[in-house]
Amino acid sequence: MPRLDPAACNALTQSPAGLLVLRTAVQGIAPGVAVSAGRSVDVDVQAPAAGACPETWTVGARLTPVSGQASGSVGLQGAPYDTWVAVTGAQVTLPEAGVYEVIADMQGGVIMVGSVVNAYLAARLFDVTANAVVPLTVRTILLFAATPAAGVTHTLHGNASAAALYQVAGPTTIRVEGLKHVDSGTTTAEAIWALNTRYKKVAD
Repeated sequence: MPRLDPAACNALTQSPAGLLVLRTAVQGIAPGVAVSAGRSVDVDVQAPAAGACPETWTVGARLTPVSGQASGSVGLQGAPYDTWVAVTGAQVTLPEAGVYEVIADMQGGVIMVGSVVNAYLAARLFDVTANAVVPLTVRTILLFAATPAAGVTHTLHGNASAAALYQVAGPTTIRVEGLKHVDSGTTTAEAIWALNTRYKKVAD
Protein backbone atom coordinates (compact mmCIF):
# COMPACT_ATOMS: atom_id res chain seq x y z
CA MET A 1 0.00 0.00 0.00
CA PRO A 2 1.52 3.33 -0.98
CA ARG A 3 2.07 5.82 1.79
CA LEU A 4 1.21 9.49 1.67
CA ASP A 5 3.89 11.97 2.52
CA PRO A 6 2.15 15.31 2.19
CA ALA A 7 3.35 18.67 3.38
CA ALA A 8 2.17 19.58 6.86
CA CYS A 9 -0.81 21.63 5.63
CA ASN A 10 -1.71 19.69 2.51
CA ALA A 11 -5.39 18.96 1.87
CA LEU A 12 -4.72 15.24 2.38
CA THR A 13 -3.18 14.17 5.67
CA GLN A 14 -2.51 10.66 6.92
CA SER A 15 -3.12 10.18 10.65
CA PRO A 16 -3.46 7.20 13.02
CA ALA A 17 -7.22 7.71 12.86
CA GLY A 18 -7.37 7.69 9.08
CA LEU A 19 -7.03 9.96 6.10
CA LEU A 20 -7.93 13.58 6.76
CA VAL A 21 -9.24 15.37 3.70
CA LEU A 22 -10.51 18.80 2.74
CA ARG A 23 -10.20 21.33 5.52
CA THR A 24 -13.29 23.36 6.54
CA ALA A 25 -13.15 27.09 5.82
CA VAL A 26 -15.20 29.10 8.33
CA GLN A 27 -17.14 31.90 6.69
CA GLY A 28 -18.04 34.87 8.87
CA ILE A 29 -18.72 38.59 8.92
CA ALA A 30 -16.59 41.61 9.61
CA PRO A 31 -16.13 42.44 13.31
CA GLY A 32 -18.96 44.53 14.71
CA VAL A 33 -21.33 44.03 11.78
CA ALA A 34 -24.64 42.28 12.45
CA VAL A 35 -26.21 40.16 9.73
CA SER A 36 -29.57 41.85 10.21
CA ALA A 37 -31.32 44.37 12.42
CA GLY A 38 -33.22 41.53 14.08
CA ARG A 39 -30.16 40.03 15.74
CA SER A 40 -29.09 40.71 19.32
CA VAL A 41 -25.72 38.97 18.97
CA ASP A 42 -22.77 39.85 16.76
CA VAL A 43 -20.59 36.91 15.67
CA ASP A 44 -17.07 37.81 14.59
CA VAL A 45 -14.77 35.50 12.64
CA GLN A 46 -11.05 36.22 12.29
CA ALA A 47 -9.31 34.27 9.54
CA PRO A 48 -5.71 33.07 9.82
CA ALA A 49 -2.92 34.90 8.06
CA ALA A 50 -2.31 33.86 4.48
CA GLY A 51 -0.07 30.81 4.35
CA ALA A 52 -0.37 30.09 8.09
CA CYS A 53 0.26 26.50 9.09
CA PRO A 54 -1.62 25.29 10.96
CA GLU A 55 -4.58 27.52 10.17
CA THR A 56 -6.23 28.93 13.30
CA TRP A 57 -9.65 30.51 13.00
CA THR A 58 -10.91 32.68 15.88
CA VAL A 59 -14.67 32.91 16.45
CA GLY A 60 -16.21 35.29 19.00
CA ALA A 61 -19.67 36.54 19.90
CA ARG A 62 -21.06 39.40 21.97
CA LEU A 63 -24.45 40.77 22.88
CA THR A 64 -25.54 43.85 20.93
CA PRO A 65 -29.03 44.72 22.26
CA VAL A 66 -30.82 47.77 20.90
CA SER A 67 -31.77 50.43 23.46
CA GLY A 68 -33.08 53.98 23.79
CA GLN A 69 -34.56 56.54 26.17
CA ALA A 70 -36.75 59.66 26.34
CA SER A 71 -38.18 62.10 28.88
CA GLY A 72 -41.13 64.48 29.15
CA SER A 73 -43.84 66.01 31.31
CA VAL A 74 -47.52 66.89 31.26
CA GLY A 75 -49.77 69.24 33.20
CA LEU A 76 -53.12 67.72 34.14
CA GLN A 77 -54.82 70.94 35.27
CA GLY A 78 -57.18 71.05 32.32
CA ALA A 79 -57.79 67.31 32.08
CA PRO A 80 -60.87 65.70 33.61
CA TYR A 81 -60.46 63.42 36.61
CA ASP A 82 -60.02 59.67 35.97
CA THR A 83 -58.86 60.20 32.39
CA TRP A 84 -55.49 58.92 31.17
CA VAL A 85 -53.40 61.60 29.46
CA ALA A 86 -50.21 61.04 27.44
CA VAL A 87 -47.09 62.50 29.05
CA THR A 88 -45.64 64.74 26.33
CA GLY A 89 -42.23 63.56 25.11
CA ALA A 90 -42.19 60.39 27.23
CA GLN A 91 -42.47 58.00 24.29
CA VAL A 92 -40.09 55.41 22.86
CA THR A 93 -40.29 53.03 19.91
CA LEU A 94 -39.12 49.44 20.29
CA PRO A 95 -37.55 48.97 16.85
CA GLU A 96 -37.96 45.23 16.19
CA ALA A 97 -39.54 42.01 17.40
CA GLY A 98 -38.29 40.62 20.70
CA VAL A 99 -38.49 40.85 24.47
CA TYR A 100 -37.68 44.23 26.03
CA GLU A 101 -37.14 45.60 29.49
CA VAL A 102 -39.15 48.84 29.56
CA ILE A 103 -38.78 51.23 32.52
CA ALA A 104 -40.18 54.66 33.39
CA ASP A 105 -39.08 56.81 36.36
CA MET A 106 -41.82 59.28 37.23
CA GLN A 107 -42.54 62.18 39.56
CA GLY A 108 -45.81 63.93 40.30
CA GLY A 109 -47.07 66.99 42.13
CA VAL A 110 -50.47 68.29 43.19
CA ILE A 111 -51.95 71.03 45.39
CA MET A 112 -54.90 70.16 47.66
CA VAL A 113 -57.23 73.06 48.34
CA GLY A 114 -59.47 72.84 51.40
CA SER A 115 -61.27 69.61 52.26
CA VAL A 116 -60.07 66.78 49.98
CA VAL A 117 -60.66 63.02 50.30
CA ASN A 118 -58.62 60.29 48.58
CA ALA A 119 -56.78 62.31 45.98
CA TYR A 120 -54.04 60.60 43.97
CA LEU A 121 -51.89 60.74 40.86
CA ALA A 122 -51.20 57.56 38.88
CA ALA A 123 -49.15 56.63 35.83
CA ARG A 124 -48.77 53.67 33.49
CA LEU A 125 -46.97 52.42 30.40
CA PHE A 126 -49.20 52.22 27.35
CA ASP A 127 -48.65 50.31 24.09
CA VAL A 128 -49.78 52.80 21.45
CA THR A 129 -49.34 50.30 18.61
CA ALA A 130 -51.57 47.67 20.21
CA ASN A 131 -53.82 50.22 21.99
CA ALA A 132 -53.35 48.37 25.26
CA VAL A 133 -51.86 48.92 28.70
CA VAL A 134 -48.48 47.27 29.22
CA PRO A 135 -49.38 44.65 31.85
CA LEU A 136 -48.35 45.23 35.48
CA THR A 137 -47.21 48.84 34.95
CA VAL A 138 -49.93 50.94 36.62
CA ARG A 139 -48.36 52.85 39.54
CA THR A 140 -49.66 55.28 42.19
CA ILE A 141 -47.27 58.24 42.32
CA LEU A 142 -48.85 59.86 45.37
CA LEU A 143 -51.94 59.45 47.56
CA PHE A 144 -53.53 61.89 49.98
CA ALA A 145 -56.32 60.20 51.95
CA ALA A 146 -56.87 62.67 54.82
CA THR A 147 -59.34 65.52 55.03
CA PRO A 148 -57.64 68.85 55.80
CA ALA A 149 -59.60 71.65 57.35
CA ALA A 150 -61.38 74.11 55.13
CA GLY A 151 -59.12 76.88 53.91
CA VAL A 152 -55.92 74.81 54.37
CA THR A 153 -53.73 74.15 51.32
CA HIS A 154 -51.37 71.19 51.00
CA THR A 155 -48.70 70.75 48.33
CA LEU A 156 -47.63 67.14 47.73
CA HIS A 157 -44.90 65.51 45.65
CA GLY A 158 -44.19 61.84 45.00
CA ASN A 159 -42.13 59.39 42.95
CA ALA A 160 -42.68 56.01 41.33
CA SER A 161 -41.11 53.68 38.78
CA ALA A 162 -42.84 51.26 36.43
CA ALA A 163 -41.06 48.37 34.73
CA ALA A 164 -41.97 45.32 32.68
CA LEU A 165 -40.53 42.62 30.45
CA TYR A 166 -42.59 43.10 27.32
CA GLN A 167 -42.64 40.99 24.15
CA VAL A 168 -43.56 42.56 20.82
CA ALA A 169 -43.93 41.13 17.32
CA GLY A 170 -42.53 44.16 15.50
CA PRO A 171 -41.85 47.90 15.87
CA THR A 172 -43.93 49.14 18.80
CA THR A 173 -44.45 52.57 20.36
CA ILE A 174 -44.65 52.80 24.16
CA ARG A 175 -45.57 55.96 26.07
CA VAL A 176 -46.14 57.07 29.65
CA GLU A 177 -49.64 58.18 30.60
CA GLY A 178 -50.85 59.98 33.74
CA LEU A 179 -54.16 60.28 35.58
CA LYS A 180 -55.57 62.33 38.47
CA HIS A 181 -58.36 61.29 40.82
CA VAL A 182 -60.24 62.65 43.82
CA ASP A 183 -63.20 61.20 45.71
CA SER A 184 -64.32 64.64 46.89
CA GLY A 185 -62.87 68.11 47.03
CA THR A 186 -60.64 70.11 44.72
CA THR A 187 -57.05 69.69 43.53
CA THR A 188 -55.03 71.99 41.31
CA ALA A 189 -51.65 72.32 39.57
CA GLU A 190 -51.50 68.58 38.96
CA ALA A 191 -48.46 67.54 36.91
CA ILE A 192 -46.50 64.40 36.07
CA TRP A 193 -42.89 64.20 34.89
CA ALA A 194 -41.47 61.10 33.22
CA LEU A 195 -37.83 61.78 34.02
CA ASN A 196 -36.45 58.79 32.16
CA THR A 197 -38.38 56.37 29.97
CA ARG A 198 -36.08 53.72 28.52
CA TYR A 199 -35.91 50.30 26.93
CA LYS A 200 -33.35 47.59 26.30
CA LYS A 201 -33.80 44.45 24.26
CA VAL A 202 -33.06 41.33 26.31
CA ALA A 203 -34.07 38.48 23.97
CA ASP A 204 -35.06 37.76 20.38
